[in-house]
Amino acid sequence: MQPLTEKTIRASFINASRQEAKKLTLPESFNDLDWESLEYLGWRDPKMPQRGYMIYTNADGETRGLLLRATEGARKAGSAAMCEMCRDVTLPCAVGMFTTRRSGQAGRDGDTLGTLLCTRFECSANVRIAPPKDPINPDPVVVVAQRIIQLDERVNSFIQRV
Repeated sequence: MQPLTEKTIRASFINASRQEAKKLTLPESFNDLDWESLEYLGWRDPKMPQRGYMIYTNADGETRGLLLRATEGARKAGSAAMCEMCRDVTLPCAVGMFTTRRSGQAGRDGDTLGTLLCTRFECSANVRIAPPKDPINPDPVVVVAQRIIQLDERVNSFIQRV
């Protein structure tokens, strides 16, 4: 992902009002982000914990942002969920349901879309963890490269659906 400015991020939202974009709090580590190891930028707003943000730049260089809301319902104890973006099931990452308003008139009419995401948006780090070498995956570097491509495709697809 190419480095983004605060101005670009605030202007990128396709499903948030100007006021909502203006009120967002950037991640604390914004100035120290390792942009090369991110397929998308995602974070929870420290001032509004139920609110999350996902910023993605597609292959054409178009940056789009989504305002997300974490649902309040808790899953049953011991139940497992898989993040729809990184699809990691082995890491002890918390996964939760996030909803987002659709863009345009559909969103103004109340139409929403939901998906399961890592609650701390650690998908880019998750896909970079090399699996152990085995007969099915003889080259972990190839597996990681494929996971990165698939994460990028899933994020792009989700934003397109919004």
